[in-house]
Amino acid sequence: MRAWICLAPLALAACSGTYEPTPLTEKQAAKMDKALAGLVPGDKLTCVNREPQTNFTVISGNTLLYRVSKKLVYKNELIGSCNGLARGDTMIVRTFGSQYCRGDITSSADLVSGIATGNCALGDFIPYRAPAK
Repeated sequence: MRAWICLAPLALAACSGTYEPTPLTEKQAAKMDKALAGLVPGDKLTCVNREPQTNFTVISGNTLLYRVSKKLVYKNELIGSCNGLARGDTMIVRTFGSQYCRGDITSSADLVSGIATGNCALGDFIPYRAPAK
């Protein structure tokens, strides 16, 4: 029993580490640059409306783009990493209500095998809009 009491602080310390996202590869950076070309970043938002006919584009295991229209794309840096997304696994977002919000639980899964391949959460949404004329 004493060993468990001594190890408990070490287990808690391991959980309090900081997360460092994996840097984008050249190919991933080029894909993101192409998708955001001509758009200007705005102030980050914690929630955005779930729009019909929109989709997430996976850039990496920790970066997504949420395209609303040709004139509006949100960039989202995931909290944690859903590594399976970069391999083409399916993204599953658990939301409450009509918005995607920071902290909404996201996971990746290989639908063929039925195995979950990653767990993360949505981060802040940075809007990229077409510049005003």
